[in-house]
Parts: sequence; structure tokens; C-alpha cells
Amino acid sequence: MHAASAHAQTADAPADDAELVQSAIMVTAQKREQRLIDVPMAIESISGDELAKLGVASVQDLSFSVPGLTMREDGPGSYTIFIRGLANQSGSGALVGMYMDEAPLSLSGYDQLSPVALDLERVEVLKGPQGTLYGQGAAGGVIRYITADPVLDQVEGKVKGELYTVSEGEIGQKGEFIINTPIIEDKLAVRLAVGVENGGGWIDQPEAGIEDGNGTELLNARGKILWVPTENFSAKAMVQIQRAETELGMGYEEADRTVDVGPDRSKVMIPKKFDFNIYNLELSYDFGFAELTSSTTQIDHDHQYPFSYIAREGNYSYGFVEGNDDRFVEAEQFSQEVRLSDASDHYAWTVGAYYSDGERSLTADYEYAYAPGGDLYQGGGVLYDDLFYYSASSSEAYSLFADGSFDVTEKLTLGAGMRYFHDEQTSLIEYAPGTGTELADTFQSLDPRAYMTYQYDEDATIYASAGSGFRSGGFNSAPFDPYEPENILTYEIGTKGNTRNFQYDVAAFFTEYKDMVRRRLTEVNGAFLGESSNIGKVEVKGIEAGLAYQPMSGLTLSANASYLDSEIVETADTDQVNQVGDPTDYTPELSYTLGVNYDFDLTPDNPAFVRVDFNHRDKVTYIDRSSFVASALPQSSDALNLLNARAGVVVGNFDLEIFATNLTDENKSIDPYQGWANANRTRPRVVGVSAAYNF
Repeated sequence: MHAASAHAQTADAPADDAELVQSAIMVTAQKREQRLIDVPMAIESISGDELAKLGVASVQDLSFSVPGLTMREDGPGSYTIFIRGLANQSGSGALVGMYMDEAPLSLSGYDQLSPVALDLERVEVLKGPQGTLYGQGAAGGVIRYITADPVLDQVEGKVKGELYTVSEGEIGQKGEFIINTPIIEDKLAVRLAVGVENGGGWIDQPEAGIEDGNGTELLNARGKILWVPTENFSAKAMVQIQRAETELGMGYEEADRTVDVGPDRSKVMIPKKFDFNIYNLELSYDFGFAELTSSTTQIDHDHQYPFSYIAREGNYSYGFVEGNDDRFVEAEQFSQEVRLSDASDHYAWTVGAYYSDGERSLTADYEYAYAPGGDLYQGGGVLYDDLFYYSASSSEAYSLFADGSFDVTEKLTLGAGMRYFHDEQTSLIEYAPGTGTELADTFQSLDPRAYMTYQYDEDATIYASAGSGFRSGGFNSAPFDPYEPENILTYEIGTKGNTRNFQYDVAAFFTEYKDMVRRRLTEVNGAFLGESSNIGKVEVKGIEAGLAYQPMSGLTLSANASYLDSEIVETADTDQVNQVGDPTDYTPELSYTLGVNYDFDLTPDNPAFVRVDFNHRDKVTYIDRSSFVASALPQSSDALNLLNARAGVVVGNFDLEIFATNLTDENKSIDPYQGWANANRTRPRVVGVSAAYNF
């Protein structure tokens, strides 16, 4: 289904209970615990068990299971995420927020950390602006990873191994180890989760004699400590580390799954790394009249993505003969949130304050040679080596926010919220050490929200909402001016509910996106140079629906769909690339998922399940607005149709499963960008087995 109802039903529900359980699903999307059907927004909440059944291990996997969510992968752990057509493209920061528990994962700049699915309680996908409660970086929506907390009263854990083979590729291996142990019963406990993967590659590069060159090495580890010394106070500390490396850096692949890209250019496989550490301390004290929550987060991140470029057979589409580019990104961010909240039978409120201080730097050492006539700036046929580029940015921000609701009647609830945001940014760009000039500016925003919920039945509601979001402006290098902030306003109406064996969730929305920032070309002294600029206004209209039906005990049929209509409706007078009527990048018109899940008893002591999912996504388009031609044409991916299946049985303490993804071995383009894209086709068919021992 659309909103998490079908996704989030518990896998271990009694076999003779044919009732769907949407009304009992609890979420914390509004930073307080609520029933899913009482939350006035479109939201997906997928339980950890359901994520495993869907085979979701990454944000890319999640995007195939959640209509309206798409992504572009730039390598392991590095993504551009789109919700309802809005994404972290260009601009000074994120438009789609990412959280792990209470830790915000969006960094200064538009870097986005993307953890894998390991020992999760659930994932929540909040669609539409969340600026009031989540601040800058949440104008398009928020993805929240809710990890499993330590259990205070018992030792438990899991050891899991997985083996799979990639069609026309390598064999891959995955392993998980989870251990939970109380230190002081009912007072103090520790939980440790570790995941490793040797990901099987499938991309070849014939010219270099490389086969299956895009294998990945992944380490993901999390430690959590929970201390509850009294009934009123709790402290929770988390450390999360992730290390990801692939042999394929900024690579490219053709339909035959190689990086031999034809007569115009080829790229060489060079290792790419994406590492981060997350530290979070969450404190909570219940005063009785309200609960005080403090969340302190520190993030350290580094990212290496070199590439090599070789043009062949005299076709120099980008003017290059050859080049090498070694790029290193380093980022760190500190954040602190404090909020006070309370919820009674008739009202709920939250007030809080947030502070963040982040820095990001990019260092590039590169060399290139242009073909004769290929260099737009300095003339061709010359090798330029020992070139240098350095950029550094910082953001120090604070915000104050409040949100509250009250029951006007037993059925009608009204609510509103507001957030004040203040951001001080700096930027430095150098083409030689010591030559840059630091720029600085301050951005402010006031983001309101209003909503209503009408409960026309105990397990059914209608809601309407209007919410806004904001992203700070930013800087260009000379001779270009800074760009202005972006503002987003969304109106949404929806309904959700369930009967004994039927669930539904429908939402319709309209989004107005003002002063959208994108790269574009501007003519300077006869040459076209790229800059980030406010290109105009975008409108996105859409409808989303989810259904789940349980015709008999154990059997659940589900469907989720999203239809989006996005286009640029106004452009800047000087814009030579963006045109009125252009769609937003990476926004499929129609996407949907169909699922069948059957839980049954293989024997009285051996519960089992079989699940089949079909995912469709229309083609998505991309316009290379920073191309070296003034009239860039839209590029399109293929439409995707992916069929996945999984079956499992419980034998004592063991969970045994077999699975297959992309059963029909679809070989389609999933990324329309034909420039520096990496791994832009569907992963081939994967068939595997897994075994887990629970204790």
C-alpha cells in the first residue's frame, strides 16, 4: 500500500487473525508517538521485518518500493534523493532530509549520508515540506531510519549469512551480527550491530581487461547504550560507522554492462571511497506536565571520487583528449536540538530550539588535454597539468520552532506550527592556493504550517494541510553573483483508514517551488560558463494511493501508486537552457508497486512465507544545464519493470530464506544523465540464499 499500512503489518501476527492493523501502527513523524492514521501527512512506515521481506538494503532499494521516491546513485553510500520531484541538486544544502533516530544526516553543502538497512525498527518516509519540525533541508520531505534500541531485560541477538550470485557477474557475500545484553537489568543495556558485504560486481571494461569491476566492500557498525536510572530519565548514546569502497569510480556503462562506451569516450575504473562516523547522545526527562528531549550529534565524513577520462577515434564531445581528476571531500557537522513536548487526550504541543555548525571542503588535483579546437577557453592541443581547485563552505545556523494541535470536537482536530530559521554561510573558492576571496551572507526564513484532521470513524480519518520549506541561498565563483534562497509551499488533502480486512490511503497535493536553483550556462566574453542560479518557478501536482486487502487468513494483496505532473512554469529572463514546460529532473510520471504476501504454517512448528513484488517506474528525464552547448536537450532513462521474490521458513531458532531480485533480468537505464554518471543501469538478476540464527 501507499502509506505504510500494508508494509508495516507485523510478520509474526497470528495466522488465524485476518485483520489488518493500520490503526495500531505507531510512528513518530511529528516528533511524538501517534497512530499512523492520525498523522496529517502522506507517510510510509516500513517495519524492519518488512524491509527484509522486500529485500531493502539501501536507499536505492527503498526507492523501488516507495512510489514518489527516486534517487540517483553516485557510488556506494553517495546518493541524490528525490521526493515528489524535489531533490538535493545544486543549491547550498539538502532539500530532502535524512535522519538516523534523532541525528540529522544532511551536511553543509548538499552531501547526503545514506546508511544501509541494519538492525532497524522501521523506516519512515515523510512526503512534502517538513520545515516546521525538521527545519532547513526538509523542504521536499524526510527519510527517517529508526534503529532498534537496546533491550533492558534480556540477552538476544542474531547471526546471519547471505550468499548470492549476480547474473553474468560475481558471487557476493553478506554477513550480520547483532548482540543485545543488559549490563544492569532494567537499568542499563548495550546493543551492537555489525554488517559486512563483499558485493558482487558485474560491469566489465574490455579495453583494460577488467571483468566484474564494480564490486563493493562495505562495513557498517553501530553501538547503542541505553541507561534508564529512574522512571523519568533516560540517556541513549549511539556510534555509527560506515566504510564503503568500490573499484568503479566515476564510471560509465553501456547496455552490454561494460564501460567500453563506444567511439567518443571511455573512463577508467579507479577505486572510490565513502566513509562517515555518526555520534549521537539523546537525553530525555519526563516532568509530568511535559517531556524534555535533548539530541546532540557530531558527524565526520570523507569522500574520495577520482576518475580518468580518455577520448578515442577523434570524437571529442567534451573537448577533452584525456584527463585525470582526483577529488577529496571532507565534511563535519555539529548539531544540537532541545525540545519540550506534551500530548494529552485533547491537545498536543512541541516547542524547541536547534543549532548547527558545519564545514565542507573539496580539493581537486587534475590534468587534462584538449583536442585542437576543443578548448572553449584557452585553445586546443595543449596539456594542462598540476591544476588545482579548492572550495570550502561553512554554515552556522539556529532555529526556533513550535507546533501544536487541539481537539475542537471529538472528531475534529486543528493544528498549526511555525519555525524561524537563521543561517550564516561562508564560501571560498581557489584555483591556486591562497588566491581566493571568502564570501559571506546571512539567510533567514519563517516557515508556517497548518493542518486539520477529521476522524469520521474510529479507524478512518480525513486530513488537509498546508506546509512550507526553505533552503538558504549560496555563492558562485567570479564573475557571478550569489543566488537567492528557495521557498516551497505544498497543499495536501488525504484520507486513510481500514476495515477488518481492507486498508486504504489516498493523498493529493500541489507544490509551488519558487526560485529553484539549478546549474545553467551564461555567456561571458563570448564563452559559456556554468553557474548556479535561481532559474524560476516550478509546480508539481500529484496523487498517491495505497491499498491492501486480506481476502483470507495469511494472504495480503497490496498496491501503491504515485502520479506526478511537474514542470517549470516561469524562468529567468536571461536563462538560455531552462524552458517553460520542462519537467523537473528524475521525476517519473507514474510509479507503482504490486505485492502478494502469504504467511502460512509449513508444519505446526514451522511458520513460513512467500512474497512476490512487482515495481514499475516510468522513464525519468534530465537536462544537462551545465553542458557546453547553450540548448541542452532532455535525456531520458528507460521505464523500469522489476520483479522480485522471496520465500522463507522458520526452523527452531533458524530463519532460512531464498530470494531473487530482477527475476526477468531487466537491463535498463535507470539514470538519464549521460555525462559523468556511474553505474546507471539496473543490477542484473540476483539469486541467493540466507540463513539466520536467532538467540
